[in-house]
Amino acid sequence: MRILILCTGNSCRSQMAEGFLRSFDSRLEVFSAGTHPAPNANPNAVAAMKEVGIDISGNKPKSVDRFLSDSFDYVITVCGDANEACPFFTGKVKNRVHIGFDDPANAVGTREEIMVVYRRVRDEIKEGFLTFYNDRIKD
Repeated sequence: MRILILCTGNSCRSQMAEGFLRSFDSRLEVFSAGTHPAPNANPNAVAAMKEVGIDISGNKPKSVDRFLSDSFDYVITVCGDANEACPFFTGKVKNRVHIGFDDPANAVGTREEIMVVYRRVRDEIKEGFLTFYNDRIKD
């Protein structure tokens, strides 16, 4: 099963979702990309995932353009901007799904206050993608 998770910057939410889906089932081919990719993965997202034992530190943001001719069982958008700007795929996409989450990169405050937001969104992503996995993928 091939899955592409799409977001605007591919630095935070889509990276976390990719990490969780990979952790649920190693048989899945999971990719993530952005409509306007950031230069690097968000260090707060990397830290939040490390806290739950998932290492996304080697992940690099990628442009969705490199996947437009590929085929996927699911293309999943995790932010409103990506959902609205989801490009046309010339490859076959069997299912397009939106599972939206707040952008933790908008958090303000002290380092700890910001990390509270990242942890909340991380946990919401885990719950949302576990539900998706159990309802649509798991045998």
